Amino acid sequence: MTETVTPILEIENLSISFFTKAGEIPAVMDFSCKVMPGEAMGIVGESGCGKSTVALGIMRDMGNRGRIVGGTIKFMGRDMGEMSDEELRSIRGSQIAMIYQEPMASLNPAMKIGQQLMEVPIIHEKVTKQEAWTRALDMLTAVRLPDPERILRSYPHQISGGQQQRIVIAMALLSKPKLLFLDEPTTALDVTVEAGIVQLVKDLAKQFGTSMLFVSHNLGLILETCDRITVMYSGEAVETGAVREVFDHMRHPYTQGLFRSIPLPGADKNERPLIAIPGQLPLPHQRPKGCNFGPRCLHFVDGVCNAAELPMHKVEGRPRHETRCVRHDEIDWKKLPADLKKHAPVTPGATVLKIDNLKKYYSISANEIFGGGEARVVKANETLSFEARESETVAIVGESGCGKSTLAKILLGLETATGGTVLLDGKPIQGTEVEGRDTRTISSIQMVFQNPFDTLNPSQSIGAQIMRTLEKFGVGVTDSDRRNRMLELLDLVKLPRAFATRMPRQLSGGQKQRIGVARAFAGKPRVVVADEPVSALDVSVQAAVTELLMDIQREAKTTMLFISHDLSVVRYIADRVVVMYLGHIVEQGRTDQIFSPPYHPYTEALLSAIPIADTSVIKKHIVLDGDIPSAVNPPPGCPFQTRCRHKSKVPNGLCDREVPPIRELGEGHFVKCHLSAEALAEMEPVISFKGRAADAEPAFDAPPPPEMLPKPKRRKPGAMAAPLMAASATATPQAGPVAMAKPAVTRPAVEPAGKASKPSAAKPAADKSKSSGSAETKSATAPARAKAKAAEAASAKPSAEAKPAAAKPVGTTAKSAAGKPAADKSKPSGEVAAKPAGKAATKAATVPARRKRKPLKPRRRNRPRRPSRPPPNRPGKRQSQRLPNRRPSSPRHWAWWPPRRQARPRNQWRRHAPGDQGGRETSEAGVAGETGEGQARRPHLDRRHRTADGEDACRHGYRDLRPGGGVDKEGHCRRRRKTALSRPRRSRGMGAAGQGAGEGRRGRVRQGVRQETTLTQINI
Repeated sequence: MTETVTPILEIENLSISFFTKAGEIPAVMDFSCKVMPGEAMGIVGESGCGKSTVALGIMRDMGNRGRIVGGTIKFMGRDMGEMSDEELRSIRGSQIAMIYQEPMASLNPAMKIGQQLMEVPIIHEKVTKQEAWTRALDMLTAVRLPDPERILRSYPHQISGGQQQRIVIAMALLSKPKLLFLDEPTTALDVTVEAGIVQLVKDLAKQFGTSMLFVSHNLGLILETCDRITVMYSGEAVETGAVREVFDHMRHPYTQGLFRSIPLPGADKNERPLIAIPGQLPLPHQRPKGCNFGPRCLHFVDGVCNAAELPMHKVEGRPRHETRCVRHDEIDWKKLPADLKKHAPVTPGATVLKIDNLKKYYSISANEIFGGGEARVVKANETLSFEARESETVAIVGESGCGKSTLAKILLGLETATGGTVLLDGKPIQGTEVEGRDTRTISSIQMVFQNPFDTLNPSQSIGAQIMRTLEKFGVGVTDSDRRNRMLELLDLVKLPRAFATRMPRQLSGGQKQRIGVARAFAGKPRVVVADEPVSALDVSVQAAVTELLMDIQREAKTTMLFISHDLSVVRYIADRVVVMYLGHIVEQGRTDQIFSPPYHPYTEALLSAIPIADTSVIKKHIVLDGDIPSAVNPPPGCPFQTRCRHKSKVPNGLCDREVPPIRELGEGHFVKCHLSAEALAEMEPVISFKGRAADAEPAFDAPPPPEMLPKPKRRKPGAMAAPLMAASATATPQAGPVAMAKPAVTRPAVEPAGKASKPSAAKPAADKSKSSGSAETKSATAPARAKAKAAEAASAKPSAEAKPAAAKPVGTTAKSAAGKPAADKSKPSGEVAAKPAGKAATKAATVPARRKRKPLKPRRRNRPRRPSRPPPNRPGKRQSQRLPNRRPSSPRHWAWWPPRRQARPRNQWRRHAPGDQGGRETSEAGVAGETGEGQARRPHLDRRHRTADGEDACRHGYRDLRPGGGVDKEGHCRRRRKTALSRPRRSRGMGAAGQGAGEGRRGRVRQGVRQETTLTQINI
């Protein structure tokens, strides 16, 4: 009995910090949770709130800078802090397993899947290879993968993304762990694949009795998967309890803000728009006093919420429901903000974009290039036809590989159509690439990309990038006009004008996406193609960007093509929806028509896969079997017939033989399907509304949309459903703390993330105190900087002090042959050596310890060695950095040089002199150099040299004087030696005229060789 009530995982007051040169940075503070056997706990919150850090802290996978500084973690009653490293290794992978966000990051691309799966039981349970193979095969069957034996013999790149994620799940469950961590396991998957993965995890957890810790920002997935939920904000747990209790009776303003930021069924873009959480997440070292959410809270009271640190409070009448809000009993949770704006519906105008029978084929046969083999054709788009009107939002939905992005490329001119027409304001553009389009056409159709991090130039400021777009589109006559327009665009996307001078690295993800929107609307486009513009953003930022797009669209009367697989966002933002599958449009119509029966069978499956964070919604469970077919070998007949569950209702195998015709069901609702009118009329709603409990307190207290209301009669295929919502304009996003703040309340200001991390100017070879971990933040305090300067001044002594989390020194201090320490060229302890960009001669990296060499045997000479010979030059030194008059400490210092020979293979590289652009020239008299001081040169021993400051010069400052000389593809010197000529020698005498060069027979020989061969060597 005791074993059944003992928690699988019990965390009490956990605190995790990361130690850098800036000091201790707390990432997780006072976090507590409890996971019972067979229970699933969900952790939700914005990016940076500490969700993944908690999971990594339990796994002890925080790197060398992360450390648990407080609290306890108990696994099955045992304190994991008291376990040895060997005990921790024994439970990782066997009793505790983790499924990471990106499946390809968890799989070895060089090993077959069978080998990777077999490693788990072989390592943890010491089974034989045959038994491990059998268990891997059974697990692949359990995760419903087709042809498991073929997949076991395949490499990861030979299967799809959904199959890769199933492989990672199978690998985690092979040892039947007691606790399973899932860190955003379905982020990069389609909604249909996501639904299959979620159902699979739930079934396997029940089958093996596994407890789960599900980390996600998708509240809908948490509702469908988990029993309990913990909401995190800025490293703290702000609310925890049963999923349905937290969803229906939320008791923290941050939880309420998350629900108001997602498009629930009660949200309406005109009557009840989304409400974004104002402000931004505070940085770990800039958390406010008291409640961390205080500066962004609509219910903040000065002197109450920031009086002291807030503990967790129990909610009366709700067992195991706790909140970190001191005013949770005083707040009216049903009340909406007073400044919530409503908008009148916008009537769409004339047709702007018309696509008729569009086709796009690709030829992928490699043998066809060489004149052999049969050409293989990919039918990316097949007979696409639809229209988009002014001020209208048309959503294009479908799984990955259905042809959405190919359509966008044709519209932008990145691809040309194989057939059909695309008319933009009556002008055909389907056959003209972007290089052949005029400026007006290019500016008339723009795009907002999915990833905001890769769309900005990291070396240019935000204002310069927007002004360059304006210059390309011919907006403004002078730079002053374009600058004023750039500032107006920043106002349009609700960003401060001071952002014009910031660099992209100083902006958050949502701010970068706003800059992408500003560039897209810079040329006043007629059509904007938004390709998954909010899928990579948090829910609060997603709401702000969505409202921003609709606000600008209403003002500029722009047509928007919204490409997405998130049907929750599509239902909220779109006026009309186009459903694509395998290059075909299978259904299109108004939003209320698409979300109400009758459906195309594929649309029915898409609607069933939508995760809705509403406890009052009941969904029909439909999971598609198999993956989307390949466009290289599409199935005959209906493109969806291989996965359709209504295929048996069509007689005579018509789905297998003929492509269905396009049928109109009434008022612009088209379906491409063989099902009869009677079969379509018998379809029931996928999403139904059962009503809320009487005491529930939803984020939106509004009636459900019409498509969720139960219908007394099944309507006929030609009849139309009642409109879901009026379509068009948007509300002004509440993205700023000033807009949402009350006038009489003073709140502690939170500095934006970008402003707090303003980088300082780089100083190569001078700054000795920066590490790679603090490259973008001001890390050193005044005492730390003073300590760094003291360490630099006493560089002759090796640093003996180091911070607790500092890394080991990269190099060691060089010593002379006599055993005395030479000048310390290394960086302070813990420094990461880095090569400064742009100056190859600056020695920023630590000089490694020199290998001991055998003493050279004395050589016979006609005259004794002169003691005034200059010291040798280390590799990497240029002419300007050498010390020609420095006397060596002892003759043994010269032993670093190789033995001299009268004739040796000639090196045709010359060392640069200061200001010399063409290589170091030599005179007929044997001049040593421009410095006027005779100086012996060390031969080039290293055969591999990286380039740094020129295309034809290596890092040692040598330049190839031969025709065609320079650097090879890998950046190494092209060192071709010629043995027919001897290397020119320098005299040992001092002076610019080579005084003493003719003393003795060796001097005369060297001078003669130089006079005879210099011009020939340079001109080879």
